[in-house]
Amino acid sequence: MSETGKNVAAGAGLAAGTGMATVGPAALTSAVSTYGTASTGTAIASLSGAAAKSATLAAIGGGSVATGGGGMALGSAVLATIPAVGAVAAIGCGLYLLGKLFK
Repeated sequence: MSETGKNVAAGAGLAAGTGMATVGPAALTSAVSTYGTASTGTAIASLSGAAAKSATLAAIGGGSVATGGGGMALGSAVLATIPAVGAVAAIGCGLYLLGKLFK
């Protein structure tokens, strides 16, 4: 890959990592609550309040513990990890570009 291509890829990684860190959890929660299905077979979009929140977290966690998934605990952990992963990606790409600048 050419140097220009590497720089473009690093810039794209920086933008993607920043986006993932800032809107990733909200985007995932929104998509799952709109299109997901609770372990009972009910569409999460038709639920409200605590039931919707619990079903969304369980779906993100791979399903309820009773059905063999990670449940709400894993769903919460996944949502908490997304910003950190995005930040690491953004920092890594940013440092790569910074290193290229001072090379």
